[in-house]
Amino acid sequence: MKANVEQFRFRDQKLAKKIINELREMELDIMIMHVCGTHQDTLVRYGLEGMLKEVGVTIRQGPGCPVCVTTPREIQEILTLAKNEITITAFGDMMKVPGHGTSLMEAKSEGADVRIVYSVDDAVTMAQKNNKETVFMSVGFETTSPSTASVVARGPPDNFSILTCNRVVPPALEAILDMGEVKLDGLIEPGHVSTIIGTSPYEPISKKYIIPQVIAGFEPLDLLMGVLMLARQVHEGRAEVENEYSRIVKPEGNIKALELMNRVFEPVDTEWRGFPVIPRSGQALKEEYQEHDARKYFEDILEDLQTWEFEEPEGCRCGEVLRGIIASSECPLFGKECTPVNPVGPCMVSNEGSCNIEYRYGKD
Repeated sequence: MKANVEQFRFRDQKLAKKIINELREMELDIMIMHVCGTHQDTLVRYGLEGMLKEVGVTIRQGPGCPVCVTTPREIQEILTLAKNEITITAFGDMMKVPGHGTSLMEAKSEGADVRIVYSVDDAVTMAQKNNKETVFMSVGFETTSPSTASVVARGPPDNFSILTCNRVVPPALEAILDMGEVKLDGLIEPGHVSTIIGTSPYEPISKKYIIPQVIAGFEPLDLLMGVLMLARQVHEGRAEVENEYSRIVKPEGNIKALELMNRVFEPVDTEWRGFPVIPRSGQALKEEYQEHDARKYFEDILEDLQTWEFEEPEGCRCGEVLRGIIASSECPLFGKECTPVNPVGPCMVSNEGSCNIEYRYGKD
């Protein structure tokens, strides 16, 4: 009963109307970006996107979908390993992401040993029961990195390795602002990631770029209040980091999780789909753990990929969606050649992808 009461409290229509009315009175014309698939789901599912546009607030989803920002090179790496009789374990939303002419789902149908797991611990259990080399494709932001780091720190089986595709959010925010392709008036920061990293990593961004930021939760009122807090900052000429999600996110974050990540991973320069290489935005296993680094362990198998030139699928504008330049509906493939059943790009595959969300809730 308590959970239901809390849920109702964060979906209070009267309070929502008060927030919208205050926004309307400000006579706004602002562009905001968030970097979280769950935020996008809430925005579109509950009709907040259209409601906010009516009061002068446009919101775009940036690179907030881990599956979406995984690059064609990384997809091809895991497909190459799958074709070499190595057991591949991955989350379900990676299965249909198109690679070079195929996907993990198609590779599985053709006989490759590809298995869906719900956690990295599931992958370790499979390796323990399996006599074959087993690779876990680790995709995610700071939210999921601690669990992968925990497995590595505990010492997984000798036949278990990780293809690290982990990324961290703050450097991507700086990349968006440095590129300057979209004039942004504020940033809504992800609640889940912020639960781990806290508030301090965002503070240098507000100071450097003079941009307001608000960490927000995932209920409709969380997002509306986050927008209102940003709008007030814009209206008052402030550029600070504020925490709407203070019931969960603490300034220091999750200290144990951060210590574990720092123990196992080191920052590396990494490419994101739709972006150039972003300095220190990736996570690689430190030298003492590299016996479980799939790129090192299977270096001979993956060596040929170093000379490949990777391109986005023809006509796919997922990269521009991830940079906030266009909305999903502005891609000419959206809802036509590209659907969840037959996705051309990863933004239509993952449930956290802007195109998938728009198709499920917003398509006529």
